[in-house]
Amino acid sequence: MTLVRFAPSPTGYLHIGNARPALLNALFARRHGGRFLLRLDDTDRARSTEAFAQAAREDLAWLGIVPDLFARQSERKAQHDAAAERLKAAGRLYPCYETPEELERRRKRQLGRGQPPIYDRAALKLTAEERAALEAEGRTPHWRFLLEHRTVAWDDLVRGPAHIDCASLSDPVLIRADGTYLYTLPSVVDDIDFGITHVIRGEDHVTNTGVQVQIFEALDAAVPVFGHHNLLTTADGEGLSKRLGHLSLRGLREAGYEPSAVRSLAVLTGSAESVRAVPGLDELAQLIDLSEISRAPARFDEADLDGLNARLVHEMPFAAAANRLREMGVPDERADAFWLAVRANLGKVSEAAEWWRVVEGPVTPKLDDPALIEAAQETLPAGPFDETTWKTWTGEIRARTGAKGRALFMPLRLALTGLDHGPDLAGLLPLIGRERTLARLAGETC
Repeated sequence: MTLVRFAPSPTGYLHIGNARPALLNALFARRHGGRFLLRLDDTDRARSTEAFAQAAREDLAWLGIVPDLFARQSERKAQHDAAAERLKAAGRLYPCYETPEELERRRKRQLGRGQPPIYDRAALKLTAEERAALEAEGRTPHWRFLLEHRTVAWDDLVRGPAHIDCASLSDPVLIRADGTYLYTLPSVVDDIDFGITHVIRGEDHVTNTGVQVQIFEALDAAVPVFGHHNLLTTADGEGLSKRLGHLSLRGLREAGYEPSAVRSLAVLTGSAESVRAVPGLDELAQLIDLSEISRAPARFDEADLDGLNARLVHEMPFAAAANRLREMGVPDERADAFWLAVRANLGKVSEAAEWWRVVEGPVTPKLDDPALIEAAQETLPAGPFDETTWKTWTGEIRARTGAKGRALFMPLRLALTGLDHGPDLAGLLPLIGRERTLARLAGETC
């Protein structure tokens, strides 16, 4: 069975850039009848917090992603240790004693000589006595993975045939001098143990794939299928990061955006599909073909999100908005008519609260045309109002005053709502009702 994973580090709130791989993995699993693992890569003890871990689960749930499996990398240290010992025994993981300052000086010398700044494997030349002497000085080793100097090739789900020449890479550090693991080894071990079949992630991990394929092979494990998609950037081309709080999923949710708008833009931007509002995950899953994702960076423009969100709201059925309208204080018996009256003027559902205030008041009327307002008072139909009242009433006012178009409608809008813009008054008038209409035409704040 297809099994994919999304493995964020709980060191900050997930942002729109994180939503892209999370969704691409979840949609791939949905399209292929597979399962989705949420794995928290929380081995960074200093920066990982339970608050961020819980927030990640909440943000994914808001997007509609409900993991089939859940794991924490921090709870699997025994498995990581066992794999490290296997690699040490096989001679693929070796101790190095250089300090960061020594490595930096060596790197600068290599650059000065026109050489590539890759690790020279000096630690492999140390004798047992030299290692013992370094440890007697108080040095503890960090551990590097011995790469085979060969080309690693794979058929990428997004990029097609891909390869990395591992001879051009430094042997990567897998274990720090303090004994903690870097990302690389725990990720491979966990992918093996959970049976991950497809690794779908950003193109910034392409080089890591060359290294990780060799680790999979060194541990005698099947290598998953890899896919490296383009990254989301800001509209200006800036890379997304957790410091951009306003683009965090939590921030977008609090700002009132619909999850389906965020999903659609995060996934369809930079794909072969036109960017449009796709309400459901199943429909979105059928649209996404990883092989048709562009190689160019995908620019995320907040203005596009505003437009997409508005289109979703304009087409949103009452049932989808009902609970939120109830929370705004809109009574159930009037909510359906209210929603149909205002939704075409909303960018976000939350904006409906302002129009309910206009209906219920208090509103301070603006009476800019006394003669027309007087005619409006005299011709106001008897209640109750319905969807035909506005047309009947304005027809009577037009016949009496000769006003038409903006000269007719704007004074009435200002009197009834105190605003020069808003939803069609044919829908709002029955909600405002005859009593409030008369009071506002008389200049009363109500």
